Amino acid sequence: MSGEFIMHSQRWMTLLPLLIALCGGNAWAAGPDEVSTFSVRGFGTLGVARSSSDQAEFARDFSQPGGIKGGQWSGRIDSLLGVQANWRATPELELVGQLVSRYRYDESRVPQVEWAFAKWEPDARVALRAGRIGADFMMLADSRLVGYSYLTVRPPTDFFGPLFFFHFDGVDASLTWPLGGGLLRGKLFAGATSEKTSMAGGIWDTSDAPVRGLVFDYLEGPWQWRASTATVKFPHDIEFARQLAIALRADNADSAAVAALSVAGTTTRYHSLGVTYDDGPLQVQAMLNAIRHEAGYLQNSRAGYLLAGYRLGTVTPYAGVSWWKSQGKSLATGLSDPPFGDLNRRFDFALASSGADQVTYTLGARWSLCGNTAIKLQWDAIRGSAASRLPVLRSQPDWNGRTDVISAVVDFIF
Repeated sequence: MSGEFIMHSQRWMTLLPLLIALCGGNAWAAGPDEVSTFSVRGFGTLGVARSSSDQAEFARDFSQPGGIKGGQWSGRIDSLLGVQANWRATPELELVGQLVSRYRYDESRVPQVEWAFAKWEPDARVALRAGRIGADFMMLADSRLVGYSYLTVRPPTDFFGPLFFFHFDGVDASLTWPLGGGLLRGKLFAGATSEKTSMAGGIWDTSDAPVRGLVFDYLEGPWQWRASTATVKFPHDIEFARQLAIALRADNADSAAVAALSVAGTTTRYHSLGVTYDDGPLQVQAMLNAIRHEAGYLQNSRAGYLLAGYRLGTVTPYAGVSWWKSQGKSLATGLSDPPFGDLNRRFDFALASSGADQVTYTLGARWSLCGNTAIKLQWDAIRGSAASRLPVLRSQPDWNGRTDVISAVVDFIF
């Protein structure tokens, strides 16, 4: 065993008293005779993971500037801590705030406001929210950050990796009405993002990007179906692409190649379909998505996943498969090589940098230690082509697209 693994194990042992204390009560729900207008709750994940390859870094999603590699245990990608406050000001009006410390684009863990909204429900059919609202991409969970609320160690990276938006500032409105034997719920949302992400060559500022979308859910018995669409119009270029475009323009490169490197003013569209079945011990989830970029050098992609778990007492074994495939775009600078070999290689790297071509097989188990705490163990076998540069980070020229990731986490709420 490595010294770092032993160190993490010792830290986990010091947390046993905390886990025992958490199992002593459930602060997330009031008792049947309690009426609380104000509550403060917490959630977190303590985890370690290791990747078998030192040719690239495995990350949870694009909001993280680095990942894990080289067979070393690390807690950087999954560990987080959050607190949430709810105030029921009136029977119709609720105020919600959520603060989370996690591994961020600038390699810090400075707490960030993820939610800060007012919710008005004049009746059971209508809900209006305004403020900082969570991006509604997952099924069976309001947030991708509350690990206790979903089955796996982390949402499937092939599917959720490029969705680095966790919230937006704006409004949404939902309406629910009976249809057939179930309920149909429609939601409209609009606003602007307020986040940054780490990209090759520097930080990409995606704040103030207008976002809007539509979500439909149909719920009937153990089934939930979802169709959603969203658009984001980016106001800022990716820095390394902007610098490359300046260099190409100075050397009279093909104008189409130069224009392809501009992201500012372009729109990206997200479309997804999903279904879940949750009845008794059996839970099954499946989702598909398509991402389309107006920016010329960003590759369009499709992704999907299938996940199934079966509860056996307090333990739920699960298995899944996910995939992500992008389509490259044919562009050339028009410059001769030599003397412009370096520029051509940089341009080819930019075109390849958003390429994805991989499948991930997942096996794991969730042990519900008590009503507040769950322990999860998971193995992800990533099998991609050598041209697959996402969702890994800092891939080396000899990256072969293959790695195995072992993860162990404790998810808790209090």
